[in-house]
Amino acid sequence: MKSKIYFFVLLLNICTVFAQEQKMTDAEITAFKQDVNVVAKKIKTLSTDFVQYKHLDFLSKDIETSGKMIFKEPALLQWQYKKPYNYSIVFKNGKILINDEGKKSAVDIGNSKIFGRINKLIVGSVSGNMFDDKEFTISYFKLKGQNLAKFIPKDATLKKYIKQIELTFDKEEATVVQVKLLESSEDYTRIVLKNKVINAKIDDSVFTN
Repeated sequence: MKSKIYFFVLLLNICTVFAQEQKMTDAEITAFKQDVNVVAKKIKTLSTDFVQYKHLDFLSKDIETSGKMIFKEPALLQWQYKKPYNYSIVFKNGKILINDEGKKSAVDIGNSKIFGRINKLIVGSVSGNMFDDKEFTISYFKLKGQNLAKFIPKDATLKKYIKQIELTFDKEEATVVQVKLLESSEDYTRIVLKNKVINAKIDDSVFTN
């Protein structure tokens, strides 16, 4: 009897997973890409609040931080962490500018393959240039009211740090609502985007870190 109950629960779990995440057909992939590209071409600036959850396998509770992300075409990007600390990262002119509560530093993106690729994906998700990246194996899935694109790095060095990058899109708006970075271990970072403001005026001085 116990084995029958176990089998039923297992079957129920499998059905639930398939109900939540279904692989797209070729036609659906084409339509999804077109939707994202059409919307992306209209976006000149974007600002959005975010909540970041850092999952570490040895901790019972995820580490939560929050702040604001600001984008301006063609490739200006800032992450402002406001809680529980002040910390900002700006991607600008091939450099990563860091301000850690007043302590400033800069890193050349050319010397940081990981940051460079992540920046390219995030900017690409807004600009519409993310799906032609030959550095990733990409798979596409449908969720309830959302679409999901999974990026697996082909580069062996990058794979040591990031096993997979997942971008979740709102099906109606065709914009990113969640970013998930899965590390080579069981750890991951999940960033939820909300309260988007599109095409508001943003001065370049915002990206001075």
